[in-house]
Amino acid sequence: MKHTNLLDKERTYIPATLAVTISCAITGVLPYLLNNHSVWVQWNVFFHLLTGVACSFALLPYLLIHFRRTVGFRRMRVLVSGLFTIILFICFAYSGWHILIFGQQESEKWLYLIHIIAAGLFIALGIFHLILHIKLLPKKRKHQDENNYPSVPKKTVQYTIKTAVVLQVIIVFIGWIYQFSIEAYSTTPSVSQYQYDYGEHPFRPSQTETTNNAFIDKRQIANSQRCISCHEDIGKQWFSSVHQQAASDPTYVTNVSLLAKNNGISATRYCEGCHAPVALLTGELSPGGQHGGIAGTLANKEGISCMSCHGIKKLTHLKGVASFEFGPKEDYLFEQSQNSLLTNINKLMIRVKPDQHKKDLARPLFKESKYCSTCHSQFMDKDMNNWGWVKMQDEYASWLASPYSKQHEESFSNINASSCQDCHMPLSNSTDPSANSEGKVRSHHFPGANTFLPILRNDNQQLQQTITFLQSNKLRVSIDKPNRKDALQTLHALDESLRNFEETPYYYYLGEKTKINVVISNRGVGHNFPGGTIDINQAWVEFLALDAHGREVYSSGLIDENNYVDPKAYFYRSLPVDKQGNLVWKHDLFNRVGESFKRVIKAGESDIVHYTFDIPAWVKSPLTITATLKYRKLNQRYAKWALKDQYIDIPVVNLSWDSLDIPIKIRKEVE
Repeated sequence: MKHTNLLDKERTYIPATLAVTISCAITGVLPYLLNNHSVWVQWNVFFHLLTGVACSFALLPYLLIHFRRTVGFRRMRVLVSGLFTIILFICFAYSGWHILIFGQQESEKWLYLIHIIAAGLFIALGIFHLILHIKLLPKKRKHQDENNYPSVPKKTVQYTIKTAVVLQVIIVFIGWIYQFSIEAYSTTPSVSQYQYDYGEHPFRPSQTETTNNAFIDKRQIANSQRCISCHEDIGKQWFSSVHQQAASDPTYVTNVSLLAKNNGISATRYCEGCHAPVALLTGELSPGGQHGGIAGTLANKEGISCMSCHGIKKLTHLKGVASFEFGPKEDYLFEQSQNSLLTNINKLMIRVKPDQHKKDLARPLFKESKYCSTCHSQFMDKDMNNWGWVKMQDEYASWLASPYSKQHEESFSNINASSCQDCHMPLSNSTDPSANSEGKVRSHHFPGANTFLPILRNDNQQLQQTITFLQSNKLRVSIDKPNRKDALQTLHALDESLRNFEETPYYYYLGEKTKINVVISNRGVGHNFPGGTIDINQAWVEFLALDAHGREVYSSGLIDENNYVDPKAYFYRSLPVDKQGNLVWKHDLFNRVGESFKRVIKAGESDIVHYTFDIPAWVKSPLTITATLKYRKLNQRYAKWALKDQYIDIPVVNLSWDSLDIPIKIRKEVE
């Protein structure tokens, strides 16, 4: 009686269970084999999720009933194959539910592989289990019962096939209907009468390209909040970064507004390709439009948006000025929907099948240093300065020439090479779905050298990270001990203990003229020091000599009460000039034709600074000499002009320092 009841239950379960299982298998196998991103394939993935849930709920009670009904049969091979089939069901069901809830995470790639293998083996072993059942049936039963599978009602196979076919028809129909709901992306500029003031190319003088020079719909580039809804941890990092503030930076706002006022809004395309790609690529930069420096605009809020970087398909050249080709990513279902339910379906689709997402947004190019050259290299041409071609900052070229790139070695590759990303995007702990097997992602704080933007936002964490980065032992200061060439003649016997000294004693006499050498070494910066906008940044050596009572004997590079650095200090900087030879101190690069002075330290090299001064008669020994390499994001003159009412005292960071005590003696008569 018990066996009969279980058999009846099993017969009740089997048609729907088999139908949903086969449908689940088909909608899972098709996307796996075809491996494309068509709407039809995406809908198959969606229905695979639905049928997968149904399959797991249907198979579990069926397998339990089937096991209870057949456990007493004396066919060990059938029993073992059945048990292994149940184990495989648990494996693929658990992995499927995990992927459904948490998505395919980079740190758990193996789970998706287990799901595929377990599901495939489940079907194969299930078929093998059925074959064994027939093979091991007693001959008497084979002849007595035409139905060798008593638990399977008649027409179950036909019902299953019809269900699978109907499901595919539904998928095709829904996919066809869905196509009509998609709003086409705009490829025309936001400004109705877009002006081509720099030739036929729509984005010049920026070096940016798009496919067929088409404009980009704002939905395809200004959607960072959509990205952050899944990549929350990375989004928080990016929001603190200078990249996010590239358009809203008040110094940039001042300079781009000055450019628009003098040369027209079309000229701002030169800057906006890097600082506000949203404005450039959507076609805002023409009379009637708004550049990224205008508060409240989409470009101003986004800055360098997520897609501004992750939408780069390839580089057009390595000269910079936004020298990349932008390519929008492929859409998943309901990509642009504002409906909360459909938005969640879109996120679900990306999580469970992120292949196309990773293909579009995690290109191998992003790991290469040349990727950064698009905006961290710069030149100015005649169409901007009305003079001629001028080379400006070029961190990529200086990195290539550095020992850290290993490009100067006669070898095909070197695993010890350091990239831009190694320093400016170090690995950091994260719970992000893109985290690697060690739970780390490339930091999107982009630590660099901007110490005033974090203060404007009261972002102490970003400020401290920036200061820590600047003080991370990449630069060294060392004071050379003075070597005396003269020696005293004396009739006194030589103290034998002096023979143990390996260095000649150093000292100065009162009234003597000193000469101190300070060595500044760039031992860890992967490019020239300083880098970036060295015409408005400040890097200098502060040199201070004090006697034993703390009285100043000599100084250079001190900051006065108005926050200005001693103009006679030893600076590392550039002094750009215009056609008349006047200093271009406002960073108005459209007036720049060259530079009258430039001093940097190349990567892996050193610079020697000489200081000469007299030792006054009042000095008390010892003389304490301190040399400090200092850095401030903006020089005082430019900061007050550019920041206007947002002016703040920008912190001075001590990058490296050294100190030396020098004995002072009174010169005696020669005996």
